[in-house]
Amino acid sequence: MILKKLPHKKKVQNAWAMYDWANSVYSLVITSTIFPVYFNSVTRSEDFGDVVTFFGFQVVNTVLYSYSISFSFLVIVFLSPLLSGIADFGGKKLTFLKFFAYLGALSCMGLFFFDGDNLEWGILCAVLASIGFAGSIVFYNAFLPEIAEEEEYDFLSAKGFALGYIGSVLLLLVNLIMLEFPGFFGLSDGGQAARWSFLITGVWWVLFAQIPFRYLPDNPYGRKLETGWFWSGYRQIKTVFAVVKSKPVMNRFLAAFLFYSMGVQTVLYLAASFGDKELKMPGDKLILTILIIQIVAILGSYLFAFISKKYGNKSALIIMVFIWILICGAAYYVQDEFQFYALAFIVGMVMGGIQSLSRSTYSKLIPPNTSNTASFFSFYDVTEKVAIVLGTFSYGLIEQLTGSMRNSALALGLFFIVGLGFLLLVRIPKQELDKIIEIKNA
Repeated sequence: MILKKLPHKKKVQNAWAMYDWANSVYSLVITSTIFPVYFNSVTRSEDFGDVVTFFGFQVVNTVLYSYSISFSFLVIVFLSPLLSGIADFGGKKLTFLKFFAYLGALSCMGLFFFDGDNLEWGILCAVLASIGFAGSIVFYNAFLPEIAEEEEYDFLSAKGFALGYIGSVLLLLVNLIMLEFPGFFGLSDGGQAARWSFLITGVWWVLFAQIPFRYLPDNPYGRKLETGWFWSGYRQIKTVFAVVKSKPVMNRFLAAFLFYSMGVQTVLYLAASFGDKELKMPGDKLILTILIIQIVAILGSYLFAFISKKYGNKSALIIMVFIWILICGAAYYVQDEFQFYALAFIVGMVMGGIQSLSRSTYSKLIPPNTSNTASFFSFYDVTEKVAIVLGTFSYGLIEQLTGSMRNSALALGLFFIVGLGFLLLVRIPKQELDKIIEIKNA
């Protein structure tokens, strides 16, 4: 295994986890809190209400935002399998990680110039930032089975998510102070403070990404990118697909992951919009809600890592998916901000846990001693991106047809129910982990 070639394994693992610290500020500031609220604010007018004109087409602003998220992840769905095959074939995981990280960070900075009048520019930057974030995660996740032993996956994955939550909360607190007291920072109003927060998010992403960029192994297998790399990458992904197709446990887990991720990721991306439109909550209270989710998610990541250690990954995942079903039902009946806060607390407990445990569980299903980790993880990440596309699109479509986000939230519960059904069919093998334990006890 590549682990034997790492002279400072702990340092490499800590550096890997720091990429969560670097990029998670995008998830919190741009996708979950400040940008959705800012976007709704600057695209709402007295004359046309929530209806905006985008390249000549009239559409509700929140529906446009849902569709833009769907489109960005649809791009990654088509790109990442091919790129991951090329990355594995030519040993370019770190190169692709850097490319997408810089694309995402620079696009965040570009949102500084979005003021509502240039709607197309704002959507373009939002889409490119989303592509950069999603693309980088494909290659970031692929490093996990290369830098850790199987028994380390759950807690290392949880550590990454925990660092991401901590870092993003710290930056969000700074941004929240800027929004509340813009004059103290020499800013004219909260809108200008919001735009500065987008710029700072991009800078944060670039700066802290330098830590994993420095310590993660660059082409550890010594592969060379030769002529014909495009088709070689395509053949690489076909080979891995054949392996994935032949493993029922992997197929069933990915099916379960697809459906429950449709719910999880949609909540992550559109919770602020729900609070804004359905409960008429002001921006600062919406940001506080997401802040609650982030802080509680830190505890949730480690809580369910412990539960998985004691009862197994499958049991921990089943518990969380069942809780998510209850959350969707409760969201339909939420009427005030205090009920929303309570729901946010529960969401936080299962948000961090289900994300970190899903990643580590899939790592255990990848064949041992393989060098094609990016290609294997591309199927995991493509599944998640397809889930985001279907989830956010369904959410926007149901709102457009029924005129209420509450119906959209209720529909998410159906996705979790289907995901639970597939999860019950999964049998996560313990042979490799048991073998490691036997060796250590010998």
